[in-house]
Amino acid sequence: MSIITISRGSFSRGETVATKVAAKLGYECIGRDVLLEASKEFNIPGVKLVRAIHDAPSILDRFTYGKEKYIAYIQAAILKHLQSDNVVYHGLAGHFFIRNISHALKIRIIADMEDRIRNEMEREGISRKEALRILKTDDEERRKWSKHLYGIDTWDPSLYDLVIHIGRITVDDAVGIIANTVQLPQFQTTPTSQRTLKDLALAAEVKAALVGQQPDVEVSAREGIVNVNIKAAESQESALMRETEKIAKGIPGVKEVKFKVRSIAPYTD
Repeated sequence: MSIITISRGSFSRGETVATKVAAKLGYECIGRDVLLEASKEFNIPGVKLVRAIHDAPSILDRFTYGKEKYIAYIQAAILKHLQSDNVVYHGLAGHFFIRNISHALKIRIIADMEDRIRNEMEREGISRKEALRILKTDDEERRKWSKHLYGIDTWDPSLYDLVIHIGRITVDDAVGIIANTVQLPQFQTTPTSQRTLKDLALAAEVKAALVGQQPDVEVSAREGIVNVNIKAAESQESALMRETEKIAKGIPGVKEVKFKVRSIAPYTD
C-alpha cells in the first residue's frame, strides 16, 4: 500500500501517466477533483479557483487571508484522500503536504518543449507561436503559484524520488517504471508512516475548520490529541478557547484539545 504523487507541466503527458499507473495498480486516481472540493469550503465557484492557477496567485489576494485559507482547505482535502492509501495524485504541490511520509513515491514528469507545442497545436488548432506562448505562460504561472503558496519550486528535482522524461521513455515505459518502483520496500506503508499521515490529516481538518476565525492558527495532532496555537487578547482568551475547543471536538477523531495562547497586547491610543 502506497501513495504516488505525480507533478507535471501542461501537455507533458503526466495526467495520462497518472491514469494508467492507477489502472495498472488498481489505485484511486485524483487530480482537479480535490481542487473543486476545496473550492466548496473556500466558498468561491470552483471555476474561479481553477482559473486562479492561470492567474498566479493574485486571485487569493482579493480575499482576507486568502492564502492561509486556501492552503488550509486544499491541504485538508488532499490529505483526506491520501489517508486511504493506494492513491495516485496528479496536481499542484501534492508532494508538498507529504514530504515526510515514507510510503509516498514522488514523481516529476517532464517532456520536450517541441513535443508539448505539437500536442497543444493539435488539441487547440492554433499556431506554433501561440502554442509556445500559452505553454510558457502556463509553466510560469504554475511555478509562481507553488512558490507563493508553498515556498517551493516545482522544477527542483530534489523534491522528487524520480524525474521521468517522456520522449525516448514512452508513456507506457514510465507507467512500468513507476509501478515497479512503488513496489520497493522503502515505499510500503508502515504502522508508523500511516499514523504520521493520520495525524497530519486530522491536524489539517481541524485547521480548516478554525482558519475562518483564526487565519494564523497553528495546529498539530498526535493520536487524537490536538495542539492548537492561537493568538488572543487576555480579555478574550477564555471565550476563544471555549469556542475553538467546541469546533475542534466536533471533528471525528479529536479526543482532546490542548492550547498554547500567544498574547496580544491591548490596544492603546
